[in-house]
Amino acid sequence: MALLSDAEIESRLSAASGWKRSGQAIEKSFERGDFVGSVRFVSALVEPAEAINHHPDVAISWDTVTVKISTHSEGGLTAADFELSEKIDALA
Repeated sequence: MALLSDAEIESRLSAASGWKRSGQAIEKSFERGDFVGSVRFVSALVEPAEAINHHPDVAISWDTVTVKISTHSEGGLTAADFELSEKIDALA
């Protein structure tokens, strides 16, 4: 899968509400109300991530889940990262 250019990344980010660039990844934080809500949200990420064989990095801080996505095998951002971000937004 081809790496996206900086212009392509910026264009896709402008259409991706709340996502921001973080080095060679994109990330977004989701407030889930409490720890249980956070854990349930992370659990809900499993199915779409497995379906496209693309897995985010996640961090839970009580009521907030931070999701970070990058195509590690390519060393940066690809279309798959934005596809997964859209699926995650649909869950939120």
